Amino acid sequence: MTKMRKKIDINQGSIFDILRQAQDGNLSLGENAAAGSLDIDRQFREAVSLDLKGCPLSRYGVAGKMSELLGQDITAAMLNSWTAESHNGHRFPAIFLPAFCAATGQSRAMQLVGRASGSFLLPGSDALRAEIRRLDEEIASKQCEKKKRLMFLKEVETKR
Repeated sequence: MTKMRKKIDINQGSIFDILRQAQDGNLSLGENAAAGSLDIDRQFREAVSLDLKGCPLSRYGVAGKMSELLGQDITAAMLNSWTAESHNGHRFPAIFLPAFCAATGQSRAMQLVGRASGSFLLPGSDALRAEIRRLDEEIASKQCEKKKRLMFLKEVETKR
């Protein structure tokens, strides 16, 4: 009997939506996570399938590229097993995920794993923008501290 397959929306909302969920307590990770809440098997299989569909290469091409990148044989049959819901005993090894993302040029599966673990995946340019923003915030904070100290210094000097 064929299993009915429910469509799962794995599209990532904005980083602000996820942060809002975490702040409101609707996103639980680690010690506070409910039993089974981090079982992402089904969503992960869906993400891998969508990544394969979004790739210009065939599954054979993806398997070949992954084999080249990993230095070990990956077959299209393995990819099919990792995405099939009926193959419960077949899991996509996490150590293959970087090669899979490089071969497909897609990152839904990696984003899903990151989100489930409380991390955010940013492409290189976005990561640099985020780092620049963090540095700008540090500079602004330090400038604020400097102004406070200058005002305190003026107070001290005027009381003399």
